Amino acid sequence: MKVVIVGGVAGGASCAARLRRLDETAEILMVERGPYISYANCGLPYHVGGVIEKESSLLVANEQVFRNNFAIEVRTNCEAISIARAQKTVQLRNVTTGEVTTEPYDKLVLAPGAPSVQPPLPGIDLPGIFQVRTVPDARAIREWIERGTAFLAGMYNYSGIQFVKPARRAVVVGGGFIGIETAENLMHLGFDVTIVEMLDQVLAPLDQEMARLVEGRLKLHGMHLALGDGVASFKQVAGGALEVLTRSGKAYPADIVILALGVRPDATLAKAAGLEIGERGGIRVDEHLRTSDPDIFAVGDAVEVKDVVTGEWSLVALAGPANRQGRIAADVIAGRDSRYRGTQGTSIVGLFGCAAAWTGASEKTLRRLGQQDYEKVYLFPNSHAGYYPGARMIALKVVFRRSDGRLLGAQALGEDGPAVDKRISALAVAIQLGATVYDLEESELCYAPQFGSAKDAVNFAGMVAADVLRGDMPLAHWADTEGAYLLDVRQPAELVLESVPGAVNIPLPQLRARLGELPRDREILVICRSAQRAYYATRILQQNGFKARNISGGMLSRVLVS
Repeated sequence: MKVVIVGGVAGGASCAARLRRLDETAEILMVERGPYISYANCGLPYHVGGVIEKESSLLVANEQVFRNNFAIEVRTNCEAISIARAQKTVQLRNVTTGEVTTEPYDKLVLAPGAPSVQPPLPGIDLPGIFQVRTVPDARAIREWIERGTAFLAGMYNYSGIQFVKPARRAVVVGGGFIGIETAENLMHLGFDVTIVEMLDQVLAPLDQEMARLVEGRLKLHGMHLALGDGVASFKQVAGGALEVLTRSGKAYPADIVILALGVRPDATLAKAAGLEIGERGGIRVDEHLRTSDPDIFAVGDAVEVKDVVTGEWSLVALAGPANRQGRIAADVIAGRDSRYRGTQGTSIVGLFGCAAAWTGASEKTLRRLGQQDYEKVYLFPNSHAGYYPGARMIALKVVFRRSDGRLLGAQALGEDGPAVDKRISALAVAIQLGATVYDLEESELCYAPQFGSAKDAVNFAGMVAADVLRGDMPLAHWADTEGAYLLDVRQPAELVLESVPGAVNIPLPQLRARLGELPRDREILVICRSAQRAYYATRILQQNGFKARNISGGMLSRVLVS
């Protein structure tokens, strides 16, 4: 059996290595249009910033490793240009020499990836404008920074006297993963950085209130954000510097521009071969990663996959799913009944020592789909036991189904990155397994005071959500407060720092003695700082014949939605 694999980075390389482990007799050819295979493109922003010093550290494996360890033929700088499905052949072109050859196959695996979006904007090809997608991209950026523009290199050197140079300016176009990571690394290099984002928030997968926390973190560290404003053109100005012009008419000067506008699945080869292409432009595959041709498979960023939560076809350009898909395709080719379970977009991004992470469906996705059978809770647990030094708050949003408690999605942000990672990863597994909030209540997780709490944030989320569904904690949100009777159960001293106009203050310890001051003909919405005391108050009120609801997240969540 001869297997030709088109694409040699995440999905393609994983498929090739896995297939060899399963089948020692198969003839395997892997081709890659670029000069490198199996490299860590997720690490490129950190190589730009010098966190990953050596370029070689990004190269997971090279041609020699695949040939010597796996007996796999590898051709770099080689691209597939056409597929003859009836003849089961693929045409290959050497991008250096132009030579075209034809290779037969028994099974073909397409892993072409997803190139960066580069719209035809005026000036987009000017010197000093880069993208961060490949190792050569990162190399070019580092060289540009080290060399500098003429303006940076020579304008401030006169008669042997070196004057202080102005701060270098960078504009990053796009506020997604790559944009934020590259922007942070440029700031570490001393650049004054502006992110220009067409949407009204950074990190589009996040719900807007959680994105606002991220934006606040970026601004705190001196990053400038131009949201809701797309780029119109680029212009070169005096000294080789650049100017980024936006649709609103604003101009942002820059010594370097990074394009981080997202990626688009490369389905050109598949489309030309007559394979089914999905509505979102990706190659359509089944649960075995087969395309509409049973002898052709597709994996990685170029394919459309089913969303675990919503059932929608989706595009997810992440290394983890790509690697898993490569392994599954190899399994199927080798005769095993492996299936891809779908994806839920589990992701994390660093933010100046902080981390934002998410998994599953966002609330805005559920709204877009017209789904109403869901509820959300906001929690602010500590990263570990509060009595142990160094505990940091985690802002956590959990979305679940009202009808059966099934977990639908979660988002978190906190200064303790590993703690955020731990909780979202646990919740991601729960979503994939179809767990409910009742399962979260009973989850057994690691505990020592420096790592977590006896009532972990994951358990806590399950307990709160389960209380809501059982009716023990009727829930309200800040959107429900207009015209409502508000009861604030915090201490008077806390109100000096922040208060809600019109709210009646009865501290929790006094509540039982002052129930006569509260109306029995109106619903009472209860407020405290984090919703814990409000929960206690709600239980008191309910059991004394009042109709009451707890405002999820308390004053801490008010910051999110204000």
